[in-house]
Amino acid sequence: MYKNFFKRVIDFILVFCVLTIIWPILLLITFWLHFANKGAGAFFLQDRPGKKGKIFKVIKFKTMTDERDTDGNLLPDEKRLTKVGRFVRSTSIDELPQLINVLKGDMALIGPRPLLVQYLPLYSKEQIRRHEVRPGITGWAQVNGRNAISWTKKFELDVWYVDHCSFLLDLKIIFLTIKKVFVREGISQEGQATKEYFTGNN
Repeated sequence: MYKNFFKRVIDFILVFCVLTIIWPILLLITFWLHFANKGAGAFFLQDRPGKKGKIFKVIKFKTMTDERDTDGNLLPDEKRLTKVGRFVRSTSIDELPQLINVLKGDMALIGPRPLLVQYLPLYSKEQIRRHEVRPGITGWAQVNGRNAISWTKKFELDVWYVDHCSFLLDLKIIFLTIKKVFVREGISQEGQATKEYFTGNN
């Protein structure tokens, strides 16, 4: 029961209250990133699979420019990541626009992170169970390593959350997330701006 109705109601009320308080900060960050990204915009929209694999557009603050090489290809992520973008990402501020996704019902506050659509056919039967619940802004995998852990471990933690989802567990994840934001752990893998792409279980 909690996974569905009560979790959704609690998420909506909390997010609505938070947005009414922080909207001036979000507006300021929007202008800041617009100029830092050299006119490339402040928001990043991308298709992501949600509950039961339903596709929606996730909203994030854009932390990289659209700079390209002489052949017209985008430069590597670490070269396009701005100083402002690095700060916004390291403090997880880039995730805040997803509060709108929570209001819309695409996401929850807590749940497995929404990953790329191209990963859907690569999951094992056990791993794809992460889509039995709404994806979250933060989750059990995020407070247990985030991008610094392997894909296998990440999916194990996601499925564990699906099987053990509860109000008390969500509260624990919220408090651990706040701690992680201040410590800034697991933001990226060594040598990567975020995390390498998932290519399957082979």
